[in-house]
Amino acid sequence: MVGATFFSAALFAAAQVLASPVARSSYSVKDSHHVPRHWSKVRRAPADHVMEIQIGLKQSNFDELEKQLYEVSDPSHSKYGQHLSAEEVEELVKPTKETSELVHEWLESNGVKPSSYSAAGDWITVKLPISQIEQLLETEYHIFEHKDGAKVARAPEWSLPSHLHDHIDTIQPTNSFFRARAHSSEAFSDSSHLADPSLTHGYPTGSPIGEVCNADSVTPQCFETLYKTKGYKTRAAGINKVGFTNYLGEHPIRSDGELFVKKYRPDELHVAKTFPQFTIADGPGDYPLTPEELEAQSSKEANLDLQAIAGITYKTPIISYSTGGSPPFVPSESTPDNSNEPYLVWVNWLLKQRSIPQVISTSYADDEQTVPASYARRVCQQFAQVGARGTSLLFASGDDGVGPYGECVSNDGKETEKFLPLFPPSCPYVTAVGATKNFEPEEVAYRPAFTGPDGVAHGNYTSGGGFSDIFHQPLYQKKVVKDYIKDLKGEYDGLYNKKGRAYPDIAAQGLYFAYFWNGTEGVISGTSASTPLMSGILSLVNDALIASGKRPLGFLNPWLYSIGYKGLNDITIGSAHGCGYDGFPAVKGWDPVTGLGTPDFPKLVKLAGGRL
Repeated sequence: MVGATFFSAALFAAAQVLASPVARSSYSVKDSHHVPRHWSKVRRAPADHVMEIQIGLKQSNFDELEKQLYEVSDPSHSKYGQHLSAEEVEELVKPTKETSELVHEWLESNGVKPSSYSAAGDWITVKLPISQIEQLLETEYHIFEHKDGAKVARAPEWSLPSHLHDHIDTIQPTNSFFRARAHSSEAFSDSSHLADPSLTHGYPTGSPIGEVCNADSVTPQCFETLYKTKGYKTRAAGINKVGFTNYLGEHPIRSDGELFVKKYRPDELHVAKTFPQFTIADGPGDYPLTPEELEAQSSKEANLDLQAIAGITYKTPIISYSTGGSPPFVPSESTPDNSNEPYLVWVNWLLKQRSIPQVISTSYADDEQTVPASYARRVCQQFAQVGARGTSLLFASGDDGVGPYGECVSNDGKETEKFLPLFPPSCPYVTAVGATKNFEPEEVAYRPAFTGPDGVAHGNYTSGGGFSDIFHQPLYQKKVVKDYIKDLKGEYDGLYNKKGRAYPDIAAQGLYFAYFWNGTEGVISGTSASTPLMSGILSLVNDALIASGKRPLGFLNPWLYSIGYKGLNDITIGSAHGCGYDGFPAVKGWDPVTGLGTPDFPKLVKLAGGRL
């Protein structure tokens, strides 16, 4: 922390010694973005409302960072596994002296003093009243209201002095309407889910899997048998760690975690009692459910993440990260308000840490078209930094197949019908996780809409997948994706970007997980379930590698598409229902609904070079 403080002071001091700064060029529009559907402009934002904005400076050598990321992640390369240190990553992405000086000159000439910096100095944070931000960016902020009542202050178009356009990539929050959505389908604490018409009631008990797997409520005993982790004892716990992220005011409830492991993994009780919970940007802490949280029924997602990981790992330390979100906008307040995009806040905090978990699970995403491309690319580049340091980032692929019914139109003002990819799973530097159901064989997780015996309607849920409209298709998946598109024979042409990054990459069980919330056991579904489960299994693979004297897997995708796929169970039944279509079908090999398949733990360990 002392080093970071000194670095921040040095950067600002460099700007102070410049000659009296003046505007070097006239302003011109730097970025604009359409207001997404379901958002309406209400009024001008109050001038005295204080916001925290983050300025993304152009990174000096991201191309070299990306090159090294792929080298250390490619099992055929001589540098495979030689992950970069935090200092090496920071050296590659820090802005040039020219960029830093020009940006600081501009800030100083406007009377703006930075409040903090990212570890590499590639992001500058400032806190200002909206009136001053408007002057700084030659824009106007308005209050926009979502159909669900949420309100934010945003400026769909903003400007910079022309000479800074090549030195600043993005500034947020301005025109991004991105909101982190949890990808867990409805939770049930009673038997109403048994009305699900797709549910397979009763499972034959003629096999080891059938003896422990029940589609009504899937437990850790089923997962460890299905994916063959049963009996594995960790040997690198403490060195090896696994983490998960929380947003939207979510935080794991320790007492519920204890109830879960007491019933299903009593040998994990110490983990539930002692796992650390980091709070970032005024995120929620380690405390029981409050009356307000009980009424809102919040933290079910956070409980699911903790319990899914704890149920499959064995004595591996688990770390929780809860990041503050965007509370409802209160016009009467003029105090600092955290309205930043959550992933950026979290990942920049993470990159300041010298030691981070080898696997981190995230169950949140939103429609890619709600995010300006400039912002999405920069957040994605932050994820690349994490991968270069040897951490696998897993993201849920979504619960709406190719897109939610009735929402599948473009955000460019034309409202053209299209499938809706999600971000961050569309980022090529993360691993996206789809979901399956049933056991012998597994198939695409799909639950059609139904009405329970209590008269409550439950919406459609399908493992999500698709093709990015922002990110190009990475080399590691080009062949399998090309083959898949060829076999579609033109079906869905025009509804998706054939050249985009395709996801998911892998999958795991994601329907009716047993879990506890508010002291009561129930079930919950979604790629929000499959993602922490897969993270726990990959953490066990890392344990075997570390215990064998090898490095952890790190950024997974180059390994998965070249070697790791041989340790996955191919899923060929089902499709990504959504947008009023059956959606992309699961087929032999890779597909954009279950990726390359579900894990076979012993095979993955062997393929990675570890020992059981």
